[in-house]
Amino acid sequence: MRRTTLLGGLATAALLAAGLPATASAAPVSTDAFTRAVAQLRAHSGSALVTDGQTFTLRNVQTDADGTEHVRLNRYQDGLPVLGGDTVVHLGKGNTWRGASQSLAAAPTRGAKARVSAAAAGRTALAASTAATRRVDGSQLVYDADAAGTALAYEVVVGGAYADGTPSELHVLVDATTGRVRDSWEGVQRDGTGNTFHSGTVTVGSTLSGGTYQLADTTRGGHRTYDLNGGTSGTGTLVTSALNVFGDGTLANRQTAAADAAYGAQMTWDYYKTTFGRNGIRNDGVGAYSRVHYSTNYANAFWSDSCFCMTYGDGGSGWYPLTSLDVAGHEMSHGVTSNTAGLRYSGESGGLNEATSDIFGTLVEFYANNAKDPGDYLIGEKLRTSGAPLRYMDKPSKDGSSADCWSRSVGRLDVHYSSGVANHFFYLLAVGSGSSSYGNSPTCNGSTVTGIGNAKAGAIWYRALTTYMTSRTDYAGARTATLSAAKDLYGAGSVEYNTVAAAWSAVSVN
Repeated sequence: MRRTTLLGGLATAALLAAGLPATASAAPVSTDAFTRAVAQLRAHSGSALVTDGQTFTLRNVQTDADGTEHVRLNRYQDGLPVLGGDTVVHLGKGNTWRGASQSLAAAPTRGAKARVSAAAAGRTALAASTAATRRVDGSQLVYDADAAGTALAYEVVVGGAYADGTPSELHVLVDATTGRVRDSWEGVQRDGTGNTFHSGTVTVGSTLSGGTYQLADTTRGGHRTYDLNGGTSGTGTLVTSALNVFGDGTLANRQTAAADAAYGAQMTWDYYKTTFGRNGIRNDGVGAYSRVHYSTNYANAFWSDSCFCMTYGDGGSGWYPLTSLDVAGHEMSHGVTSNTAGLRYSGESGGLNEATSDIFGTLVEFYANNAKDPGDYLIGEKLRTSGAPLRYMDKPSKDGSSADCWSRSVGRLDVHYSSGVANHFFYLLAVGSGSSSYGNSPTCNGSTVTGIGNAKAGAIWYRALTTYMTSRTDYAGARTATLSAAKDLYGAGSVEYNTVAAAWSAVSVN
């Protein structure tokens, strides 16, 4: 289960279907491709770190226009999931091996035995949670793979809620030999025609049913918008209107926030569909649903894989409702990440996960081209009554906490601050360094970078996310992934390829 929020938190990878890049076909997933990919992995077992007792399951296949297949697999050792062992096998025409993308450093050590009981691991995991209420919702034995190797561990899910009402689904990895906590990440990633509050008067999809118009968009996978009426569970009440008009642009009208949410979902769907041919968050044509008026004075918003839904709070003192365009694009892009690379929401991969949502939330805002909320490289600029954005992409450190440049300590930051490195990279790639109408972006190495524009920068990031990144891709891996994507799309040695390299060097990722 995953929930993703705007202002803080962590996440776990979900093993769901993934989408296709702009150059990919929409052919059904091929079990034959899976069989061939596994055979190639075993044929290249040395470099692929495949040993006896390993098995694989298929996540998805995407096929490029030239027939190249990218087969994303989950890895198991002796029947146990290998966290961080996921891999993407690249097959050329005629089943030729083109390598594999993975972050696994060493094959799991076989024969490991648990010396700690599941009950003891559960107690350790409970103690690791800072939620106001907590309970053990389940656990499983896994192999946890990191840069130092692999270890047998319990993955314990601790459910509950924080003091502000945000649900908690903390995943705690407890070493099955020592009983110590190896890692933890939150399954709740906190972030943060309708008459909307943030975007003015817009067109929203609706359905006439029994003489009443429902805020249900049949043209976008059946997306529906509900009013939770201050609740924190369930779907609440489907938003309806007798006149097919939702909201009046003021916060006194409960449907105004619903119109914002529906519009944000609509623009996010349209951006991915128009730009990349992606048919919804899971690329399966199924729309998510949105919930507004969550809890009381809740100044946050979150995406949840478990309900496949988007949830918005009304904000508290100093806040407006969290239903702005870039928030909608940000949160639902967490769902796209979950269904493609599955970037683990801790360490450097967590920063890349968060940055991916900032990047695509920004691109959704540009795509909407709404005069009331024009595109910019600020995150959450319409949420605070003070007008101060949550994050800045031109110089992330302007928020007082985010990193402009990579260093060895970046992975220890909260993911909303370690994301600054990738946000800065993307700004340099799209806009360039120095002064522009969007900001003034320095470089960490004193270089000058000339941007290639949002369209090309977005295409490169999407290709890297869906084709080359895996659950534990770090910043060095992101450089490799985006260079591979730029090579695929524009050619090795192209201006775009060289600018990707220059932009990463400009944020100290070499």
